[in-house]
Amino acid sequence: MTESRFSLINEPWIPIADIGRASLKQLFTNPSYRALGGNPVQKIALTKLLLAIAQAAYTPEDEEDWAALGAAGMAEKCMAYLEQWRDRFDLYGDQPFLQMPAIKAASVQSYGAVFAEVSTGNTTVLTQSQMEKPLTDAEKAMLIVVLMGFGLGGKKTDNSVVLSAGYPRKTNDKGKPATGKPGSSLGFMGLMHNFLLGDNLWQTLWLNLFSLDQIKSLPYANGLGIAPWQNMPEGESCEAAKNLQNSLMGRLLPLSRFCLLGETGLHYSEGITHLGYKEGLVDPSVSADFSGKDPKALWVDPERRPWRFLTALLSFLNKQNYDCYQLRLGLGRANRHADTFGIWSGGLRVSSNAGEQYVSGSDDFVESVLMLPQTVLGELWFSHLQTEMTELEQLSKIIYSATLNYFKSQNADGKKQAALAGNLYWQLCEREFQTLVNACVDFNQAQALRKTFAQFAQTAYDSVCPHDTARQLTAWAQNMPNFGKYLKDTNQPEQATA
Repeated sequence: MTESRFSLINEPWIPIADIGRASLKQLFTNPSYRALGGNPVQKIALTKLLLAIAQAAYTPEDEEDWAALGAAGMAEKCMAYLEQWRDRFDLYGDQPFLQMPAIKAASVQSYGAVFAEVSTGNTTVLTQSQMEKPLTDAEKAMLIVVLMGFGLGGKKTDNSVVLSAGYPRKTNDKGKPATGKPGSSLGFMGLMHNFLLGDNLWQTLWLNLFSLDQIKSLPYANGLGIAPWQNMPEGESCEAAKNLQNSLMGRLLPLSRFCLLGETGLHYSEGITHLGYKEGLVDPSVSADFSGKDPKALWVDPERRPWRFLTALLSFLNKQNYDCYQLRLGLGRANRHADTFGIWSGGLRVSSNAGEQYVSGSDDFVESVLMLPQTVLGELWFSHLQTEMTELEQLSKIIYSATLNYFKSQNADGKKQAALAGNLYWQLCEREFQTLVNACVDFNQAQALRKTFAQFAQTAYDSVCPHDTARQLTAWAQNMPNFGKYLKDTNQPEQATA
């Protein structure tokens, strides 16, 4: 019987936008690839994997070394590194990629059971994409990478198998196998991740690559750490596991699940437990606020798309609360070395019940991209952006209140309709938000756009509040939202440092 082989270096498995699937070799030898494909969680997991490869291949000493390396130099270093470690990038064999042969004692889960977007058991199937189906080797490789940080919490992990003798975290108070904890990159409700985006995939990875000087400023006690394929842990709390718990490599590839591909499914157990934002540690791509008594993190919200969090994501520009290491440490260099660049944000919203995580109801994948031309960065631009975002939020409240009052005046409960009007308003705003981001470099340009956003608000109100009959027309006119304060000329704020 021929032993199975699937080289992640030579076989196509990575989804590439507008292309299809590519191998690691193709990715690091073809500069034309624009961006990763797949759903938002796959994009996050793959970006973290590719950054781990790049950091392991060559971590620049400082910013000067990083600039001299360049995107092409980074890709060249990655290819040389992959050649050196090619035997560790096979999905099968004695050292299967990111898998634990010792976890074979764990019970087997069907592949569909560990996909967040696949319906199994008695879960209702709404679309064909939710149906469980056999996986190709390329899809299995993608699944393994995703599960390292995004495994759903719950009873699907077989925690009766413990590889580190005396390790207590897989056992509950009654001495029985504990419910599996969410993957560290997912968290309780679905953490939002953020990366700088370049003109192509090489540049994107290069812009997000940390130097040793930058890593020293991060709260990871063991610094860069060792890539897990170079030194896979033997258990949940061995020395290699402890190194991953306290290093950048461990945040890029947390190994939150111990997995092994089987003939009929996946041997599946909880892996390394990492500290979360409440303990002061997050992935470098997660935005968190540690300034108050209770730490906070930005969560995915399908009803509030990521672009609406832009001022929170960039609040480090005026030394405010939220901080995202990936953006703060990379924004300045991107501004100096890229003609145009952007911010990609996304993730998956999940629900929980009695420790079991699942995707249901309004839960969904979300992602957004905002481009930031060089001219827009600075405290003055950010101050204008904060002002305009605050005003947009106020418009949303006006629309909600006006719609609610419209239906109340007709003795109807208008809460659902008011929420619908608010959602429609934000959908319309999204069309012009990139224009607003660009315009905020100049106060007058930003002010000129207010008529457009006021029209969006009026459209949302008109669409949800019928005004055909005499009674409807009276209610519509009486509760008409007033945008006078928003539209009137305002004094330009004091000039901040550009």
